[in-house]
Amino acid sequence: MKEIKKFEVIECKGTPYEIGVQWGKGCKENILKAMEITFGGLSQGYGATKEDILSNAMKYGKKVQNFDHVLVDMLKGQSEGAGVKFEEMFALKCGFDLAAYYNQLSALCTSFAARGVATQKGNTFLGQTIDWYPGTPMDLLKISHPDGTVNLSLVLWGVVEYTLSSSGFGMCANGTWSTSDDFHFNIPVGCYLPKAMRQQTWEDALEILRKNARGLGYFLLASKNGEITGIESVQNDFENHYPEEDILVHSNHYLTERFQDMDLVNTLVPDSPSRLERIKILVENHYGYLTPQLMMEIMADHENYPNSICRHIDETKPPQFHYQTLAAYIMVPEEGLIYIARGNPCQHEFVEYTMD
Repeated sequence: MKEIKKFEVIECKGTPYEIGVQWGKGCKENILKAMEITFGGLSQGYGATKEDILSNAMKYGKKVQNFDHVLVDMLKGQSEGAGVKFEEMFALKCGFDLAAYYNQLSALCTSFAARGVATQKGNTFLGQTIDWYPGTPMDLLKISHPDGTVNLSLVLWGVVEYTLSSSGFGMCANGTWSTSDDFHFNIPVGCYLPKAMRQQTWEDALEILRKNARGLGYFLLASKNGEITGIESVQNDFENHYPEEDILVHSNHYLTERFQDMDLVNTLVPDSPSRLERIKILVENHYGYLTPQLMMEIMADHENYPNSICRHIDETKPPQFHYQTLAAYIMVPEEGLIYIARGNPCQHEFVEYTMD
């Protein structure tokens, strides 16, 4: 029998600063743990001092302030609520990009979106596995913004926010990695995703991703109206991806031909192509009958175990290459709900969380 493991939903509302304070207090333990992972991991893996890490993080500071002062106010509140310095909180929010800068990042996910004739009811839903380092903290927050927008966000490592918006759209994020002779200090992923998901329309959210998603990922947006678009990015370019026969799937390698020569998939995530082909086969086998419940079964698939869609630790590899599925989720934008399995979906039940 599968284990039922629920998230406590941390509710935050008010001004951006007040939201940040509530977030910092409610998630203090995990924020401190995430900082320990960030500073300790970069120090151990690269030999960087905390001062060096903070200095590099602040290279993003002016850009982020000009890009989204609301986020900066929220981070100031978080730092007060968690009892840490603002510079430390800001560095945590830049953690994904800093890890890439120090060449200490490699993790994996498999995502999907389906709509229309591909699904049993003709509705739209999306989701993914979140495959990352064991023990990385996660939180679930319900954030009510001053303009009335509500975000239900599953937050990994205090950095990446997998969000469903009350405006009727949700998102997925997969890591992709490319070679680059010149690292660009672009807006960090932890900073542009929140702004995108605060938008009141799918189109505005997509435009923010098109302008700012650079270098570290693939992002998927899907709306209750059936709009679905994926974006692959490198340091100085991006490409749109669209559903084929109402299905869009992705893992951790580039599908854009002009990005493939710089793709690090064979070095960092060699199983990405096999996971992509596997989820393609599974959804095609159930084409026209896809439901969130069926996707829950697909996300528990063990083909090519342990490097499967439902990932488990590969004990034949050294600890720095140990990854596992920390969570899996399915969003149904039309119904304003997320199903989340907290842990491997082969072992943990999906639990329903709603905007209400």
